[in-house]
Amino acid sequence: MAGPVLHPRVAARRGGSRATTWWGKAWVRAVEEAAYADGDLSAARSLARGGHVGGITTEPGRYVASVEDPRGLWTVEGTVPVLDESGLAALVETVAAVSGRIAALTAGDLPHDLVEQAEESGAELLPYGGELDASCGCDHWADPCVHALAVLSQLAWLVDADPFVLLQLRGMPREELLARLHARTRVVDEQDVDDVDLDLAVEAALYAARVLDEPVTEAHPASSG
Repeated sequence: MAGPVLHPRVAARRGGSRATTWWGKAWVRAVEEAAYADGDLSAARSLARGGHVGGITTEPGRYVASVEDPRGLWTVEGTVPVLDESGLAALVETVAAVSGRIAALTAGDLPHDLVEQAEESGAELLPYGGELDASCGCDHWADPCVHALAVLSQLAWLVDADPFVLLQLRGMPREELLARLHARTRVVDEQDVDDVDLDLAVEAALYAARVLDEPVTEAHPASSG
């Protein structure tokens, strides 16, 4: 499995800081569900937009980043539930089921029907608020704290720009997905070869049976005039 990925620190951004894709907005809704109060969300967004969040490190099921505020520097560690093996297998089959899905993911798109079909197969990709767990060294009384919400807000931007960040957090990094798809293609190709061999064997057997069933006709010499 691929190792952690350190994403570049996001500079202060006053405009265009909201998610623009449907899956990015779904992540934002989950962050809003996780927040205890609107005031926490507002303060967290100010920290995120102000460039006070360090580079975020993501890996399957986990993210880490530092956040700076007037009181000091804080380390946020958070978790996202990863898919179990059956869920990961279902995700691979869902991506492989329709031509062009891996190309769409690579181009930065997350097809809505892919997410729906994956969920129906037991691979839920988009988190809800209760799944976004986080801890921080600050003394904030609510969990997740403002610093954690700031990191989660910037994670929404990363997920918005690259759906593979979402897949990685759920336990399926880009490299592993490509490797599994490649392995699956080889198995399917080998099965196709076996099917062709079986078809040829069946045709040969049927032909032999027809030959054996045909009556043998003796040749008669032609009569002379």
